[in-house]
Formats: sequence, C-alpha cells, structure tokens
Amino acid sequence: MKFRPLHDRVVIRRAEGDFKSKGGIIIPDTAKEKPQEGEVIAVGPGIRNEAGVLIPPDVKTGDTILFGKWSGTEIKIDGEELLVMKEADIMGIVGKTDADAQKVA
Repeated sequence: MKFRPLHDRVVIRRAEGDFKSKGGIIIPDTAKEKPQEGEVIAVGPGIRNEAGVLIPPDVKTGDTILFGKWSGTEIKIDGEELLVMKEADIMGIVGKTDADAQKVA
C-alpha cells in the first residue's frame, strides 16, 4: 500500500463480521452490520499542540481497535476497502488477555 496518513489520521482494515447469528441463521451480506472493530494498517506522525510540539499517536500499526459506528471515511486502495479516521474517533485498543495467549500457544 502506498498511502501515508497525515497528522493524527489512522488507516484501519475492518474485522470480518460473523456470517451466522447466535441461533445459527446465516445472515446475507445485505443485512449484516459492519463490525466496529479493526486492525490498524497505517498511522500518521501525530498532531502538534499549541506550542508546536509533536504529540505522537497512542495507537500503532498492528493494534486491534474499537471505533464508533459512523466513524471514519471509507476508501478503496489497491481494491481493498479501508477506513481513514482521526485518532480521536478510536474508542480503545483491544488487548489479548493471558488466557487468550495460552490458547494460541
């Protein structure tokens, strides 16, 4: 990808949504809600405060994050649908717990 976000903007790849409901019903693409979770693909250098000091972003490439339902702008780069949003629109970073790490190992 040859896209570098500016200032405090972040490029996000949306997580894949579930294809089945909890009851086992298969949900068609047209009825699915878009997930509010995604992976950070690229991060801008940060934003400058009033004194001109660069404040680096809290998120980094590879972080899994949660964001608002209507946050960001959808773009298409190299045929892939991505989101670009300001860091302020990100609600938080989803971390793996010790139990999750043991399941993988």
